[in-house]
Amino acid sequence: MKTTIQTISKTNPTKEELQTAAGILQNGGLVAFPTETVYGLGGNGLRADAAKKIYEAKGRPSDNPLIIHIADIESLSRLTDSIPEKARILAEKFWPGPLTMIFPKSSQVPYGTTGGLDTVAVRMPSHPAALALIRESGVLIAAPSANTSGRPSPTKASHVKEDLDGKIDMILDGGTVGIGIESTIVDMTQEPPMILRPGYITKEMLEEAIGTVTIDKAILSKADPSLKPKAPGMKYKHYAPKGDLTIYDGAGDIVVSYIAARAKKELAAGRTVGIIATEESFELYKKAFSAAGCNLPEEGPLSLKVIGSRKDEASIAHSLYSLLRDFDSAGTQIILSECFSSDQLGQAIMNRLLKAAGYQIIHLKEGECYHE
Repeated sequence: MKTTIQTISKTNPTKEELQTAAGILQNGGLVAFPTETVYGLGGNGLRADAAKKIYEAKGRPSDNPLIIHIADIESLSRLTDSIPEKARILAEKFWPGPLTMIFPKSSQVPYGTTGGLDTVAVRMPSHPAALALIRESGVLIAAPSANTSGRPSPTKASHVKEDLDGKIDMILDGGTVGIGIESTIVDMTQEPPMILRPGYITKEMLEEAIGTVTIDKAILSKADPSLKPKAPGMKYKHYAPKGDLTIYDGAGDIVVSYIAARAKKELAAGRTVGIIATEESFELYKKAFSAAGCNLPEEGPLSLKVIGSRKDEASIAHSLYSLLRDFDSAGTQIILSECFSSDQLGQAIMNRLLKAAGYQIIHLKEGECYHE
C-alpha cells in the first residue's frame, strides 16, 4: 500500500484539501489526521471492517477499545441511547475539546469498535482539521493515536509516517499538535463518574462542573492484567521508547546527583544515555557533570534534553512524546527521567511516563547516594 501525504491548513482546511481523505473514510479506508491532542488514525467507527484495519495497522490488541470522534452533539444520539445529565453538562462545558466520555453503546456501534464491550467512548475534538474531516466525510471516525501500538504517540505527521508508512491510505499533515497528550477519559456509566485516563481536563475542572468525580486506582499503578480494558491506555504497555526508561523520584538535588552518577556508570559501560531534565534542573545537571569531569554535548553518547518547566506543566505535556521519539532517533539505550507532580496536569504526565517506563521508578530519600 502506498501512503499519500496531504498538507492541509492547520486553522482552516479547505474542501479540496480534505476531499480525497473524506472519500477514503467513506470507502472504509484509513486516514491519519491531527487533533488538538495527538494525531489520530481514523476509520469509520460504525464499520467493523474499518475498525479491524485500524487494529491491524497499529498492531493493537483487539480488546483495546477505540474512541469515536464526532463533530456535533446530535451525533451522540447515534452512538448511545443513554446520556446522563452530568454528561450533557460536561459536553456543554468541554466539547469541542480533549474530553472523552464513555456511554452504553447503541446497536449501531459494532463490537469491533468497542473491543467487545457494551460501552462506547466518544469525544468531539476541537482541532479545525479534525472537525472539518468528520463533517466533510459524513463519517463518525474511530481514531486511536496514529502510531504503532506501544510506541510514543505522534505529535507530528513525520511521527505517523515513521510508524505507519505503507500501512494506511493517507496522512493529513497539519503541523505539530497543541496539547501533546491524549484526552481525559471519564466513565459516565457509573455514579459518581470515574476518570479512567487523566489528561488536559483535570479532576478539579470536572468536579467544578458536576461535583464528585473518582479516579481509577490503576492510573498511577499497574492495571490487573486479567481485566478487560474499558478505555484506551488502561492495560497494555503504552508510549514506550526503544531505550530502557527509568524514573527517579525525590528531592531535586538528590535526583540530579543520582541520575548523573547512573549516567556516568552507563557511559563507562559503553551505553548511550539520555536524560530528561526541566528548565529548573538543567544547570544542576551541568554542574554535576562538570564536577565529575564529564562534558555535556547536545548529541552523542550523552544527551541532556529539557522537556519544559515545572511552572508550566502544559509545556512538559506538549514535549513528552516528541522528546521520547528524539531519543529513539538517536538510538539512545538508557533514558533517565525526573519525576513530576501527581495531581492536576502532572497526573496525566506521570500516567504516560510510568507506562512508558514499564513502571520502573526509584524512590530516593534524603541522605541516599548512588552506589556503583
